[in-house]
Amino acid sequence: MALFKRRTVGKPGEWFYCLEHRTVEEGPQCRAADRLGPYATRQEAEHAMETAHERNVEWETDPKWHDAPQKGKSGGADA
Repeated sequence: MALFKRRTVGKPGEWFYCLEHRTVEEGPQCRAADRLGPYATRQEAEHAMETAHERNVEWETDPKWHDAPQKGKSGGADA
């Protein structure tokens, strides 16, 4: 008998997007590594990939998080 039983049941009304099956699920049905969420509504979960893409673009273009070296600062072994 296992000491810790894995539960995949979520709270009622939580919606997830399964990356493996590319479907919307009410409550977590697939493993956490394969899903996005939770979302408050089914419609939000249906648009999970678009939301993730928009957030990625925002993050990649945010000057506070840009990885380009700053001018005038040397950092590295060749300094």
